[in-house]
Amino acid sequence: MADKREIGRKYENIAVRYLMENGYDIIERNYQNRQGEIDIIAGREGVLVACEVKYRSGTRCGDPLEAVDLRKQRRICRTLLYYYKRHGYSSDTPCRFDVVAVYADDTIKHLQNAFEFHI
Repeated sequence: MADKREIGRKYENIAVRYLMENGYDIIERNYQNRQGEIDIIAGREGVLVACEVKYRSGTRCGDPLEAVDLRKQRRICRTLLYYYKRHGYSSDTPCRFDVVAVYADDTIKHLQNAFEFHI
């Protein structure tokens, strides 16, 4: 039986492939700092995109697109803010927060601008 990290990696790989096929440049994967973690940091058309990847084997626990609660959103925002500072991005560099949901049948739903920046 695969562990959670291995399962997560599998579905992140699916999300990365999807993003690349749709014109995104993958900048970082599993970026971590003391604020938290961002599954995928990508770029597209001058916009920095923080992507949270969610997988669900069924809908018993709800749709994966709904799985990023306010607490998780704040953690992702703080993590990206630190990333900006650490990597020399200007505050003028636009960003957005997306959720990529991967379902048991490998269907993918990509919710762009899933939430606003807040800390």
